[in-house]
Amino acid sequence: MDKLKAESIHQIAIFGSSHTGEDSGLYKEAFEVCKKLAEVGYVIVNGGGPGVMRAASLGAKSAGGKVIGVTFLADHKMHFEGKDPLNKIDIEITTKNYVERTLTLLKEGQVYVVFNGGTGTISEFGMAWGLAKLYFGHHKPLILYGKFWGKIIQTFKDNMIMRPEELEVYKIVDNPEAVLQAITDFEQELQQGHHTHIRAVTDDFSI
Repeated sequence: MDKLKAESIHQIAIFGSSHTGEDSGLYKEAFEVCKKLAEVGYVIVNGGGPGVMRAASLGAKSAGGKVIGVTFLADHKMHFEGKDPLNKIDIEITTKNYVERTLTLLKEGQVYVVFNGGTGTISEFGMAWGLAKLYFGHHKPLILYGKFWGKIIQTFKDNMIMRPEELEVYKIVDNPEAVLQAITDFEQELQQGHHTHIRAVTDDFSI
């Protein structure tokens, strides 16, 4: 096992756009990140849909990794991408609706990697960030993938009422190796007492 595999972190939840094709840079980045994560032994968790979610699954599978997909059967009136038959998952968790799906994704992941995306990704990021603030000190950390996140976070700092701890629960990275390093850095912070503990699946979010 690669030395960059954290001992206490096993499942990584991936969030990002469902509207990106195989030829896009975003798709390729998600594929490579999840390939690297699987190579060192992490299980990938995603929403079972197309775009970044499919890239995450296929990247992990290309390295012999395991994938958990959290899905639900959407109403035909919804503007929702639904389950992607090309998204190859090993374990499917079926939920009743979009909100339950999001909450289940947040439960299953121990660390969240957030790629570029639209309103769905924004909602997932916002929920993850809000929970990290609520449970600061024993929260699940975020890895924000892409340099553009720096501008987004700066906009929040400049225009919103932010508490110091809200700015300590994420790391911004822009390559697969930096994702691996960020995860092990989070684990070191845990061991140094910055975070109390991280668990995979709980009945609430005091992880």
